[in-house]
Amino acid sequence: MLSPVAAAAAAVRAAAGSPAAVRRVHARLLKEGLARHPPSSAVLASAYAKSRLLPDALHLFDETPRRDLYLYSSLLSAVSHSMSPALAIPILHRMLSADALRPDHFVLASIASVSASLRSLRLGRQLHSHFVASPYNGDDVVKSSLVDMYCKCGVLDDASKVFDSIGAKNNVVWTALVSGYASNGRSGEALQLFRSMPGHGLFSWTALISGLVKAGESASALKLFVEMRRDGVRIDDAFVLSIAIGGAADLAAFVLGRQLHGSTMRLGFLSSMIVGNALVDMYSKCSDVQSAREVFEGITFRDIISWTTMVVGEAQHGQAEEALVLFDRMILAGIKPNEVTFVGLIYACSHAGLVQKGRQLFDSMKQEYGINPGLQHYTCYLDLLSRSGHLLEAEELIATMPYEPDEAIWGALLSACKKYNDAEMCIRVADNLLELRPKNSSTYILLSNVYAMNGKWDSVAKVRKCMTGLELRKEPGYSWIEVGREFRLFHAGEVPLDVREEIMGFLEEMVLEMCKRGYVPDTSSVMHDLEENEKEHHLFLHSERLAVAFGLIKSPPGSVIRVVKNLRVCVDCHTVLKLISEIAQRKIIVRDSSRFHHFEGGRCSCSEFW
Repeated sequence: MLSPVAAAAAAVRAAAGSPAAVRRVHARLLKEGLARHPPSSAVLASAYAKSRLLPDALHLFDETPRRDLYLYSSLLSAVSHSMSPALAIPILHRMLSADALRPDHFVLASIASVSASLRSLRLGRQLHSHFVASPYNGDDVVKSSLVDMYCKCGVLDDASKVFDSIGAKNNVVWTALVSGYASNGRSGEALQLFRSMPGHGLFSWTALISGLVKAGESASALKLFVEMRRDGVRIDDAFVLSIAIGGAADLAAFVLGRQLHGSTMRLGFLSSMIVGNALVDMYSKCSDVQSAREVFEGITFRDIISWTTMVVGEAQHGQAEEALVLFDRMILAGIKPNEVTFVGLIYACSHAGLVQKGRQLFDSMKQEYGINPGLQHYTCYLDLLSRSGHLLEAEELIATMPYEPDEAIWGALLSACKKYNDAEMCIRVADNLLELRPKNSSTYILLSNVYAMNGKWDSVAKVRKCMTGLELRKEPGYSWIEVGREFRLFHAGEVPLDVREEIMGFLEEMVLEMCKRGYVPDTSSVMHDLEENEKEHHLFLHSERLAVAFGLIKSPPGSVIRVVKNLRVCVDCHTVLKLISEIAQRKIIVRDSSRFHHFEGGRCSCSEFW
């Protein structure tokens, strides 16, 4: 028969995960006088933390008169896996100084986890030194935690050295190292390590695939996902599906994304919130915002990520009213918005010219929700003001905001000054921007254009000298499109030989028809020193036109044309694609570097506010 203390500990463990249940058990233990008996305090602190009641766990810790190593170990472990791992630092200082306790291997493993969560290499190295000098220096669990810490801090050589010192390497430490190499862009070594592992379960496959997606190698990650499925690995966790769907979103691989959606249905994970969130993001990024809405409405239990992903999706597609209505629904549902939610909302206002609503949202961040606006919020808000012609207010915002203006801030204001022909402010802003020595080649091109328009030829020469010194080159434009099972990449100025005749013939027909409707090429975006007819030919071969032409030639009548472009759509292509959508009677959706453009019936969803 269990002793009263042992029975109490068992009751607390059983209640862990349920806030109400933990509090009931704690109240009962207080009545019975067992709450402060070892190990009750430690088990209670851990249970509170597992129930997402970390303040209660910390309060219990403070109220405990005699804190032992077991209590510290339980609390530090809980804190290391919480949303506030930095709280472990003062607790550790208290353990070492106030209570004069030496950490054991459980505490050392927890501090390694804290270092990993905080990406604090300094703390991790201090811990490693202490571990080597401690009686526990042969403990493989601590070593495994150190491997994970070094991987997450990006110090893979040290992670590998600790890994090699482990006697009995289990699947967890193998997976940590594989994930570390994959996440840090060393995919070849990650794959080599993975192939040399004693066995491959879902956990290790997921770590490798997730690491590759995180490192921006989504195509390789999705190939491995297909290989995993062919190997017959049983998927009994939704996480790997959400990662694969995220990879399809990054690639804007619409067909593959729909196939993965079908797989989640067949595997029975459609009710999973993380899969639902991933699908909403994928459909939004693949330009099918209607399907994103349908998936969102089908998610039974929505968290802040669900709502924010849909808000941002609506914003990127220029659906400002829909984003704002969604925000109102979110508040009524009792969900508190976060920083990302407001980025999406102010971005939506920016691309629809809703100045007053944007002001209201920006002010409400701190006043109503206690969120201090970050640099990204200021950038979106400034973009809203400057796009709408409130140039002086935008400039004043830069002067009063609590952040140093960066390239994006000055660039947004400079573009607006150019748009509204404010020559004096153009020069003032351009000079500020030039002092930053920007890293983006397109910024230098904008600067050069602005200076040239205002006759500042000495500044033009200075810009060109900066570009030469920094060895900057304008990023070449390219676009890609999926048509059925075929995937095509088009570079500006290059028409593939196998479809050259069809594409050129189609575009020539379109130009003749557009000219009948009053089309005049806008060559202002062509920065090369060329004759006017050569500039027009340069525009004729922009990558998005080639991709759209290919899509219209190869796709079934009536189907939607979806194109992804690495740069912003230029002014002339924007006009051309509107006209083509009207002439061909087809919907064309282009995802460029800043937003989505839905062209239909001669109009664009951005309402020229881009």
